[in-house]
Amino acid sequence: MSESKSSRLDDLVARSRQDQAARERGYREQALKMYPWVCGRCGREFTRANLRELTVHHRDHNHDHNPADGSNWELLCLYCHDNEHQRFTDATPGSGQASGRSATHNPFAGLAGLLKGDRDAGDDDPSNS
Repeated sequence: MSESKSSRLDDLVARSRQDQAARERGYREQALKMYPWVCGRCGREFTRANLRELTVHHRDHNHDHNPADGSNWELLCLYCHDNEHQRFTDATPGSGQASGRSATHNPFAGLAGLLKGDRDAGDDDPSNS
């Protein structure tokens, strides 16, 4: 191996180790070291094979609040994490609400008459009765 290839390989290995150290300082890696690999809601256990399905949930929903003691984190599986965020969205006033308009069409308006055999029961115009 030539001197330049060896040097580039050494640089690549060094950069790779630095990147790994930086990732380990991230909150996900910290939480995975701190807590057992179990979903905090459903109790599902995780291994290295399915660890990507275990997420770090921020209890206060603020992803910038990452105390070193992990007090704002809990490990949740993908399903429980999605459920937790949906519950938070549903509980937040004004989030996810429709425009306030409601449907006015009643598809079953003439059903009773049709069942009785009334041929004009499907008409919505009461003047035809």
